[in-house]
Amino acid sequence: MENIKEKRERFCSLLRQTGRENVEYVIEDLESFGFFEAPASVRNHYNHPGGLLEHSLNVYDMAMTLREGIIKMRPDMEAALPVNSVILSTLLHDTCKSNIYRRVTRKRKNEIGMWEEVQEYEVDYSGLPIGHGEKSVVMLLRMGLDLEDEEILAIRWHMGAWDVDRHSVEEEKSYREAQRQSPLVALVHSADTLAAQILEREVVNQ
Repeated sequence: MENIKEKRERFCSLLRQTGRENVEYVIEDLESFGFFEAPASVRNHYNHPGGLLEHSLNVYDMAMTLREGIIKMRPDMEAALPVNSVILSTLLHDTCKSNIYRRVTRKRKNEIGMWEEVQEYEVDYSGLPIGHGEKSVVMLLRMGLDLEDEEILAIRWHMGAWDVDRHSVEEEKSYREAQRQSPLVALVHSADTLAAQILEREVVNQ
C-alpha cells in the first residue's frame, strides 16, 4: 500500500502530466495551504492527516474507471471526457478544504468512563466564505491555473444537487445547464460520491 509520500508524488505526477501552464505554482500553493496533510472531513470519510490527498486520488481512480466503462458503451463520449480534464477536475475538486481544518485537543470519556485527551479537527470557514465548489474554482484561478469552462463547471458542481439552493431558481437552472453542457459534471460528481460512500466506507466485520 502506498504511503502518504508516495501518494503525494503520484498526485503531483498526474498534475504535471496534464502539461497545464502554472501547474508547478498550483503544487507549491497546495503545499503552503496544507493540502497534503489535511483530512477529507471532520468526522466522516478519511478524517485523518493525509485524508484529503487520499480522497482526491480515489476520486480520480473512480472517475477513470467510470470513463473507461462509459466510452465502451458510448464511444462518442471520449472527446467530451478528456483525460487531462478528468485529472484536474478530480484531483483539485476539494482544493477549498486545504486550509479550513485545524487540530484541537478535547477531553472525552473513553469506553470505561475515564476522561482522556483526544485529537480532533474543527472547521474554520472564515477564510473566503463563498461556498464549497465555488471556493475551489476561485482558489485555483488565483493560483494561475488556466481552467477550461468544462473543468470549472465540474469543480463548481462536484457536489451535485446537494449544493443547489432550492430557494434559488437561478441556481437550480445553472446546475441543470451545467449538466447539459458537459458530461464531465456528472462524471466528477458520481466519482466523488462513489469514492466517499463506497471506497472509503469503513469495513464492518460480519
